[in-house]
Amino acid sequence: MDSALIPSGVKRCSFVKFSILNIVAGLVALVGIFALMLIWIKGLNQTNMNDSYGFALWIWADLAVIALGGGAFFTGFLRYVVGKDELKNIINYAVVIGLVCYIAAQLILAMDVGQPLRGWFIFWHANVHSMLTEVAFCLSCYLGVLVIEYIPLLLENRQIDKVPFFHNLSHRMHEIMAVFAATGAFLSFFHQGSLGGVSGVLFGRPFGYREGIFIWPWTFFLFTWSAAACGPCFTILITKITEWSARKKLVKDNVIDLLAKISGWMLATYIIAKIADTAWWAFHTIPHLGFTLMDFYSNNPFYGIWILILEIVVCGVIPAAILITKKGRKTPALFISALILAVLGVCINRWVLVLQVMAMPVLIFENWVMYLPSWQEVATTILPVAGGVMVISMSYRYLPIFPQEKELNPIDAIESDMEEKAVSAETTGTGSEDIKQEETESTAGPDPEPSPA
Repeated sequence: MDSALIPSGVKRCSFVKFSILNIVAGLVALVGIFALMLIWIKGLNQTNMNDSYGFALWIWADLAVIALGGGAFFTGFLRYVVGKDELKNIINYAVVIGLVCYIAAQLILAMDVGQPLRGWFIFWHANVHSMLTEVAFCLSCYLGVLVIEYIPLLLENRQIDKVPFFHNLSHRMHEIMAVFAATGAFLSFFHQGSLGGVSGVLFGRPFGYREGIFIWPWTFFLFTWSAAACGPCFTILITKITEWSARKKLVKDNVIDLLAKISGWMLATYIIAKIADTAWWAFHTIPHLGFTLMDFYSNNPFYGIWILILEIVVCGVIPAAILITKKGRKTPALFISALILAVLGVCINRWVLVLQVMAMPVLIFENWVMYLPSWQEVATTILPVAGGVMVISMSYRYLPIFPQEKELNPIDAIESDMEEKAVSAETTGTGSEDIKQEETESTAGPDPEPSPA
């Protein structure tokens, strides 16, 4: 039954190994669900949120996964709008990863609301003066776009595709996918930006406050920019992890190189803009508010000046320099290190603009306050990760995610065809001798031509 669902011409691990992976991920998810129920039943007092920290650990995770899921909208934009046809060989996986990230984001928001049954209040009683209202609308709509982009992949499952209606439906949906890709890019631009704009308009929290254009602070544009730069890096990194786990090549090097090169230049330009933004904030904005730069960085291990250096230099300048050079992209150790640093950098950026904004004292009687999440926060933050592992593993196993897999793994294709013939022989009654004869003929080649003599 399991083998009948696996795409034709490819090899997958045994069902036992597949089951073990998903059982382990499922157990981790169960711990997260238990913590989630504690929060919903007993309330947000299960967290370590307080007057200094109105955001729990999962809000940082929410912003981080939304940024990492940006690989879906930007890769789709490059493929369908800009016309980078080579990216058709990785766009399917980018959609799967983006779908996982945005489902995780919605689940985290359901946790943070505290009363998820009233989540519809966001839409029915919308606060039109809040950037978070726009975030909620665009986030929900873009999740719908990702579901629509995922449906054709689901319909291309080996058994589902045999139904003529579903076969034709998936074909027609592929033909109009450019419309959804453009819509997703439009929605992502605004909700990514508005997430940054939330901290940028907080005049009473000068660490996050930024000047800007009209009502949009610089952080509005930097958030979208960083998601477009680092999201594809996350997509490539997960692709490499999948290749390592499967022990096979899934995407050609020219496809990875193209996406990494574009992402590298996006990251390089973003870091230049980030440095300019930080310099303007440090030497122009905060002096007018009565602060100096070092007022925002204490000597404790969590909020020292090291975190600024780590975000901009180590996780920004270095990976950008590696990704924009051909030698850096061709050196495996440097390439993987650059991907990891870029992903870490955007996560650190979201961390400081959620937690450090709250930690920095702004009144004379306030002190730096440390924040350690409760185990319930940690468990519920890991919950979407475990769920994502299961979704990605099942999608890879049962759906034709990688168009180049057969071409890159011809031996697997031959072995898969032999197994399919054996299964077909068992169901139709063909003897094993016939199969062996067919295999011998296919490997021996055509009969030699007779000698002229």
